[in-house]
Order: sequence, then C-alpha cells, then structure tokens
Amino acid sequence: MELWYTEKQTKDFGITAKVKTTHHTEKTDFQQLDMIETEEWGNMLVLDGMVMTTDKDEFVYHEMIAHVPLFTHPNPKHVLVVGGGDGGVIREVLKHKSVEKATLVEIDGKVIEYSKKYLPSIAGSLDDPRVEVKVDDGFMHIAKSEKDYDVIMVDSTEPVGPAVNLFSKGFYAGISKALKDEGIFVAQTDNPWFKADLIHQIYHDVKEIFPETNLYTANIPTYPSGLWTFTMGSKIHDPLKVKKERFEEIDTKYYTDEIHYASFALPKFVKDLTK
Repeated sequence: MELWYTEKQTKDFGITAKVKTTHHTEKTDFQQLDMIETEEWGNMLVLDGMVMTTDKDEFVYHEMIAHVPLFTHPNPKHVLVVGGGDGGVIREVLKHKSVEKATLVEIDGKVIEYSKKYLPSIAGSLDDPRVEVKVDDGFMHIAKSEKDYDVIMVDSTEPVGPAVNLFSKGFYAGISKALKDEGIFVAQTDNPWFKADLIHQIYHDVKEIFPETNLYTANIPTYPSGLWTFTMGSKIHDPLKVKKERFEEIDTKYYTDEIHYASFALPKFVKDLTK
C-alpha cells in the first residue's frame, strides 16, 4: 500500500509526497512534530502539518535567510537566530569567519533533539563551540536584549501557535532595540500567492521601524507556491549597495553574489505589496 503525506496549503490546494517511512511523531508542549522520510525529498520535518525543511531543498532557505544579511553587514560578529531549531541557519552563519558567537533561541527543544537525530547534515553545527543553544521563548529573549547583536534572523514557522508573536510590530521594535547601531534583521515572511496581506502588513510594520527595509525572494519547492519572501530591516546598510569586494568565497548551492542582488528584483505583483 502506498502512503502519501499532503500539506493543505490552503483549504483548496496542497502538495503531496510519497512516504517511505515515519521516523517519529509526537505532540510536544508546543506543536505536533512529525519526522517522515519521503521518496522525493528525503527526510522531512513537519510541524503542525506544515513542511519546515527537507534533506533535498533545505539549502535554499537556509542560505538565503543567512547570507543576504551577513554579507550586507560589514562585520557581523554576534548573531542571533530566533527559531530554527533544525540548525540549518546556524550552519550557514558559521561559514562567515567574522562571526564570533551565534546564539540559537528555539522554544521547542524537541525540534532540536529530532533534527540532530534525523537531519544531521542540517543540525550538525549546533555543537560547534561558537554556538550557544537556548531552549527558550524567542519573543521574551528579544524583550530582554539591548544592543547585543549585529544580525538577528527570525526563522519561525508560519504565524500560528507559538510563532504568532514573532509576526507583531512590537516584536520588530524589540528587535531594533536588541540590535547594535549598525544592526540588520531578517525574517521569513511567507509567500505572495496565498499570504499577500501578511507580507504587506509585515513590510509596512518593519518600514516604520527600520530606515532600510527590503523584500527579497527565493525559490523553495516544498514551501507553499514555491515562491518565498524574506523581509530585511537595516538601521544603516542597503543590501543593494554592497560592494563586490565584500563577498568572500563560501560553500553554497544557491546563494551567490549575483543572486544577492537579483533576489531583490521583484515581480510586479510582489513589488506592489511594498506600496
């Protein structure tokens, strides 16, 4: 008998993948966690019925949320990742030699535990000596921070359950306080096909707080619609004015200096969300 996993991305649309086996399923203190192995995408982490990451396409999301802000900042030393318990963003952050400390704040310790077990190529850097892992509420961690970080990355789930507060204007204001004077932050902000209103709201909330606010995109096939957005807020630095000599050679599969600039070229219907 064939088994298939389907994510209902709207009430009328979804994507489906053939399942080889279920590694683990658990209702944690915060969400439903499932780790499955699929024929097409390898191991897949699913939270509350939504695909978070897979062996096959994870590099796109993790590279794009990390390297765009890190190469925009002239000298990032202290980096915070809110969420991201699978460890993929941390892995990419550590590719930057200037980074002295990377802090991960993940509310659900079970995500870290099972990512280490079933997604070792993604989570393997969580034990690096430059990394501090905190199982804690990212919203509260931000509220208690002041000028502690050069770059903050919000690697959250969609705005449901424990992630709702991570999409609020108050949270973005707290991030601004937690950043140093040249600080930059980025958040995943969903897709423009099904969540246009959300993107519009987030962009304008961030723009009221950060002088430089930019929306950029990447292609991530297992995320709703495949077209994904990120919203970046910067106190000073413009990502489109990064000089070529700022880029250094790092090991990537998606991100390049050309992609850095090109990701800010938006289709008109996406650009319109920033107006």
